[in-house]
Amino acid sequence: MRVFSIAGKLALLLWLAALAGAGLTVLLQGALATRWALALAALSLLPLLLWLAHTVVRPLRRLLRALESGVASYRDGDFSFGIVVRRRDELGALIEMHNALGAALRVQRQHLAQRELLLDTVVQHSPVALLLVDTAGRIVLSNLAARQLLGGGRSITGIAFAELIETLPAALRRALELGEDSLFALDMDGMEERFHLAQRGFRLHGLPHRLYLLRRMTREMARAEVAVWKKVIRVISHELNNSLAPISSLAHSGAELARRGDTRQLPEVFARIGERARHLHGFIADYAQIAKLPAPRSEPVRWPAFVEALTAHARFRMPYPVPTAPACFDAAQMEQVLLNLIKNAHEAGGPADAVELEVQQADAHWRIEVRDRGPGMSEAVLAQALLPFYSTKRSGSGLGLALAREIVEAHGGRITLVNRDGGGLCVRILLPATGTAALI
Repeated sequence: MRVFSIAGKLALLLWLAALAGAGLTVLLQGALATRWALALAALSLLPLLLWLAHTVVRPLRRLLRALESGVASYRDGDFSFGIVVRRRDELGALIEMHNALGAALRVQRQHLAQRELLLDTVVQHSPVALLLVDTAGRIVLSNLAARQLLGGGRSITGIAFAELIETLPAALRRALELGEDSLFALDMDGMEERFHLAQRGFRLHGLPHRLYLLRRMTREMARAEVAVWKKVIRVISHELNNSLAPISSLAHSGAELARRGDTRQLPEVFARIGERARHLHGFIADYAQIAKLPAPRSEPVRWPAFVEALTAHARFRMPYPVPTAPACFDAAQMEQVLLNLIKNAHEAGGPADAVELEVQQADAHWRIEVRDRGPGMSEAVLAQALLPFYSTKRSGSGLGLALAREIVEAHGGRITLVNRDGGGLCVRILLPATGTAALI
């Protein structure tokens, strides 16, 4: 409960000083002239006024020094500072608020320290190798998995990232220098281990940093491979049954017609058997194509001639001029990829004149894009469109995009699918501008 405010205390002290001055003046008037009485009264009251001013200002000075010390402690990260002063005025309320702020900051600091400890424990014991590189190119954070994989168990924090790269295997070095997510393989203890590298740039404390995440994918890929083979068996079994059941039925009908001597319907029966056999042959040939894909034979290719050859088989427009600089890839395989992508673009349902092909050189890559103005793809379809045997078409085999991916990756490139602003799909291919890399 407040007794007096600071303003009330000042008013009381000034009122007392005025009373004392008036009383002293009255006492002196009896012996001296009025002028001399006022002068002596003023001189007599000066020490009293100085004492009153000191009395009022002294607690303010102490409080300001205490607040200054508290702010300095907060700036240094020490929130244990508190002001132990008991007052019942505005200064007392300010002190209570200051102490409450310090207590709240202490609690938040403790919670933050606990969260940081938990996060560090999770990061350090994560099976994913983690590296954080600052703007000066030095490693500022690495977990146990990163030290085991990249540093042979020794600490790599604080060393230059470029120096670390020089000591790594060639496949890992190429992946780190690529500047984008990639898959690669390493020979470890006589066995091939596959890894996925993810790298992202972001700002930390206002400065640019780069995060590298290396994850072992051998087990996951083995499980995915088993799942794919199971799906292959189901698809092939389904297709074989769909063809062999009618063939068996038609063969039985033909034999019965021949037994009865009714030969007029036999040509139709044989024609239908031949149709189902051709369908089955085409189905098996399509599936065998991806397994028998030869290694690319890269040769110098001039873009104007390559694009002109494409125009003889597909309709598209080019929003930008064809590059004149030569590239290096297997022209036959890349032609197959682009013709399939352009065909898909026309089948997407958009205007035929909206199908575009763009070829541009970006840094150390050729960027090839096939775009349409169809409905695009949902997120679920985008995530699976490049997987073998996945198709949204009723009569699709699910091998077109998977074959394109196989050819592009055999060239050391990468293929991605993204929805376009305003509707439509963009299939983007990145090929190395320096030639063909080995398939990892």
